[in-house]
Amino acid sequence: MLYHMKTFQSLLFLSLLFTFSCGGDTDQGAMDQGGVEEEEGAELIGTGNPGNEDIQLTDMPPTEGFPNASIDDWSYDGGTFTYEVSGYTFGQITEDADELMCANSDQGQHVHLIIDNEPYIAKYEPTFDEPVQDGEHHILTFLSRSYHESIKTPAAHRAVMVTASNGSFSSEQEITEPMLFYSRPKGTYVGRSQTENVMLDFYPVNAPIGDEYQVKANVNGKEFLIDEWKPYYLENLPMGENTITLTLMQGDSIVDTPLNPVRRTFTLEADPMEESRK
Repeated sequence: MLYHMKTFQSLLFLSLLFTFSCGGDTDQGAMDQGGVEEEEGAELIGTGNPGNEDIQLTDMPPTEGFPNASIDDWSYDGGTFTYEVSGYTFGQITEDADELMCANSDQGQHVHLIIDNEPYIAKYEPTFDEPVQDGEHHILTFLSRSYHESIKTPAAHRAVMVTASNGSFSSEQEITEPMLFYSRPKGTYVGRSQTENVMLDFYPVNAPIGDEYQVKANVNGKEFLIDEWKPYYLENLPMGENTITLTLMQGDSIVDTPLNPVRRTFTLEADPMEESRK
């Protein structure tokens, strides 16, 4: 496997100390949804749950390729985003969606729009209205499969630094520094088909994942080091709130770049109908 897990003995000690002193509860007040400033105790999020050691990060099966998918033109004017694409169809269910056993959108293929590393906005048509606050922003947008996996080719994304003013971009230039954008998991997952295999997907920009750059994923306090850019499954996650922190690394050092690291919280819920049939 091209990723490996690092478990620290000190984490176990701190976890036990935290559990006995705080009753196992986790302070969620320190969480945010964008770039994260690490605070004292932040690494303990989720470690009060004894099942966290069972969490696994595994390879997601190979997915349908889109070698010709391309964002040919992309603009924002009058508060409206417009995409011109080729080799890709909005609103179509990706052919291998039923084989993957993970959350899938019944609205089909769509774009993800990420503004300043906030949770992505999914749009299922090539033209849509979306307000962008005046000022400077880092924006990533990419074509997505119906099950929310990014199409990982240069032509299928745009990563830009923009200045927004009155519903338009007054300036726009490509991002040139290494950055990491978080995509999935997001929101609430319900039932076994969505909660048994939860897809982890992220998007590096100017940061080839491998020997030079890596992604550290902290999942409820358990760490994984990823050195290959592809989607993964998170397995054995507990029901309820789960928290992931992704950090772009260069060896042992955190890359000094905007919006790094990034933290998200998402929720897993049992399906009452499934539970009643047990």
